Amino acid sequence: MADYRLTFPTDEQHVRDLRAGDSIVVDGHIVGIRDRTQIRMFDEGRRPHMDLRGALLLHTAPNVRPLGNGRYEKLCIGTTTSARMVRFTEGLGIDYGVRAICGKGGLPDEAIEPMRRLGMVYLAIVGGAAALETTQIEEIEAVEWEDLMPECLWLFRVRDFGPLTVGIDAHGTSLYHDVQAEARRRLEALYDRL
Repeated sequence: MADYRLTFPTDEQHVRDLRAGDSIVVDGHIVGIRDRTQIRMFDEGRRPHMDLRGALLLHTAPNVRPLGNGRYEKLCIGTTTSARMVRFTEGLGIDYGVRAICGKGGLPDEAIEPMRRLGMVYLAIVGGAAALETTQIEEIEAVEWEDLMPECLWLFRVRDFGPLTVGIDAHGTSLYHDVQAEARRRLEALYDRL
């Protein structure tokens, strides 16, 4: 395991350097996204103006205060569970050039192959750390599709965001898969002893 600091957006090579279990701190920009936004993009076929090439997407629906003129003040920006959004993974890589997805709880095995093939990673964040995450987001720079509030597309400028753990790397290794396999093995061993 290694420690990295990356600035997003980034390129495929930087993402392929990461291995499952590595720790990463992020600077630059991350994009907040959630279910409704991706439904609009993929099921309704609407393309956002925001450039997602090389992006790190954060699964979130933040609590914000409107300041007027399309600007927002951050109140609490936490992370939501990722598994239910797995069906969008391949399209985010192919159609938009996304490099990383960050959320809670991991992605199921069906995300492993597209991430390997497309040079993407899943970055895990500690659940319940919204207060800390919010301090690491310096500013909300842009928002798109405000009619989906709070499930809009959000552009956040971040510094020292993390630490995050590489849960699925671009080489086909998934900590989530490995943990589930080990749990099944131990459960079978327990049953055998009974």
